[in-house]
Amino acid sequence: MGATLLLGMVCLLAVIGFAVAFSDSSSLYTAGAIGAVTLAAAYASHLRLQREHTLAQVRAVADATQEVLLRPVPHRVRNLEIATFYLAAAPQARVGGDFYAVADTTHGLRLILGDVRGKGLRAVGVSAAILGSFYEAAYEAPGLAQLAHRLDTTMTRYSAAVPTEDGSERFATAVIAEIPPTGSHAFILSCGHPPPLLLHDGKTRTIEPSAPSPPVNLAALIGSDYHVDQVPFGRGDLLLLYTDGVTETRNAHGIFFPLTTWTRQTATNSPHRLLRLLHRALLHYSNGELNDDIACVAIRNTPSRTAP
Repeated sequence: MGATLLLGMVCLLAVIGFAVAFSDSSSLYTAGAIGAVTLAAAYASHLRLQREHTLAQVRAVADATQEVLLRPVPHRVRNLEIATFYLAAAPQARVGGDFYAVADTTHGLRLILGDVRGKGLRAVGVSAAILGSFYEAAYEAPGLAQLAHRLDTTMTRYSAAVPTEDGSERFATAVIAEIPPTGSHAFILSCGHPPPLLLHDGKTRTIEPSAPSPPVNLAALIGSDYHVDQVPFGRGDLLLLYTDGVTETRNAHGIFFPLTTWTRQTATNSPHRLLRLLHRALLHYSNGELNDDIACVAIRNTPSRTAP
């Protein structure tokens, strides 16, 4: 704004000087016009600076919210190498309806990745309730089924405290996993969520649940219980968890992104590189139009520290 006023004043003084030097009264009208334009431009510049300041504050709050909800995940826990990727669909947003969390417990590494019904900022409250419950229950629940029941109870209480027109419409799909500190297996509980992928020796396996489990907050309504599957997870294996924002990404012809096929064709065993390549592939496939929240967690079982 200061530069705008300075430039206007220079032009104004030059015109006034010309009018005085040559006794040209018509130049005074030009000087008046320059003064008016300068004031209008200075005011517009002031409003722009205010908007930029407000936007910077909103982004700072969004960044702080993301750090509280999506706590930083360590790149490595014992022999497990971990990478995460998150993208909110709402413009200028840092968080949305997708969520993930990791907890290093006495039972092993426990993690959750899920998707609240709906997307954008309206789903942030539900995500916060689930994550808060997970960070506490992950250390106490003896098994994944009990952990899922704790999350379900939290959602029931949250729905009662923050009612909606139809409480049955407030739920979340999720995958909860536990990787014990010893052994070569993992426990997977899929609560109505897209199945994780297991990459082993260049092959991709879809981990379908042996029995269906309800989404979080629908167990009482559906009358179903939670079922945990044990899957092999040896040295060199990579587990990929993702939300439907990945598989529902469409190209120009409306065809969904072929995640399973893509992982088979992607030659990398690094979780960090895998997610970087996946982000790039999704942008290319959708021509830069990713319209849904996306969250991914990739974990590799490796006996030694490897570079990302």
